[in-house]
Amino acid sequence: MTLRSITSIALATAAVVLAGCAATTTQETLEQRTAQAIGRSVGQFTISDRSEETGGRINFMVNTRDGAIYSCYMVGATGFQKAMTFGQTPHSDAICAARVGGNARGGSPGATAPGQPGSRAGEACNALLRAAGRC
Repeated sequence: MTLRSITSIALATAAVVLAGCAATTTQETLEQRTAQAIGRSVGQFTISDRSEETGGRINFMVNTRDGAIYSCYMVGATGFQKAMTFGQTPHSDAICAARVGGNARGGSPGATAPGQPGSRAGEACNALLRAAGRC
């Protein structure tokens, strides 16, 4: 073997290995998991600033029609993980957190409706909210 053929083989192997590190999540899967995480229907939000890390983590921003902004991530199976598990490695759910300055759920946290002292607008007061001092 010549040095040129060894170099070509090494580059091809490196390309295959690196391609196996990218997430295999489709846009449709990302939208469905995000809709579940933020409690909105697909089509009521847009996904932007999508970036992928090695290992399958996908970071992205979500903007809803009513101005709410979420910072989200999801872990998808890489090509290598799918190959090693015969396609049985599932994707994670989307994990989202409302961003400060965004209008999450259409109201500010802790806002009370007129005539309803101690309760949150549009939400039922439950034991967890009472313990947090939110209603």
